Amino acid sequence: MTTDATRASTLRDAIGLGVAVGLYGVAFGAAAVTAGLDPWQACALSLLMFTGASQFALVGVLGAGGGALAAVGSALLLGTRNTVYGVRLVPLLQTRGAARRAATAHWVIDETTALAVAAPDRELARLAFTAGGATIYLGWNVMTLVGALGAEGLGGTAQAALDAVVPAAFLALLWPRLQRAWAEPAAQRRVALGGAVVALALTPFVPAGVQVIAAVVAVALAGRWRR
Repeated sequence: MTTDATRASTLRDAIGLGVAVGLYGVAFGAAAVTAGLDPWQACALSLLMFTGASQFALVGVLGAGGGALAAVGSALLLGTRNTVYGVRLVPLLQTRGAARRAATAHWVIDETTALAVAAPDRELARLAFTAGGATIYLGWNVMTLVGALGAEGLGGTAQAALDAVVPAAFLALLWPRLQRAWAEPAAQRRVALGGAVVALALTPFVPAGVQVIAAVVAVALAGRWRR
């Protein structure tokens, strides 16, 4: 049952994670300019692409001397995981109308999916997705501009601090789902552990973000085999 307390808690978590992730946009802005893009190109990527791993993959390939096709291909490969998220979110959000579905799809990323799935009911899932998506989108785009304009002033210590923000926020979001108060906590712990093992094992051998796709596929196949 949705109460004022649970609504406030959901909103607090969504905005808190959104602010943390939005701040990380400064690192993308700096990376994009370092890779050879101008600030306005970096801002256009954040406005139109809006999926961090794909954006970093694109500028990473360009920065390493790769061609445009290779950069776009890497970004598209990492973006395929958002399709998996979308399939999971369709029955949860139940968005109606082509325009609203297109707008909602633009905000389907790792963080908004985690927020929606972690919510205790459908109403709060929609609230978490909307509040988190709006906060992240605004913060990510503003900080992309800040990072692009101030790329030279962002030192290694600041970048390392930013790198720690998003994983810490994800762990804080995931932890309550592994407690006994949730349904099937043992199964959820096995899923989390299995996905983490697959992702960590592949990290040294695949481009950034590919291990996330592989972990999702592995967990999905394991669930299908179990049934």
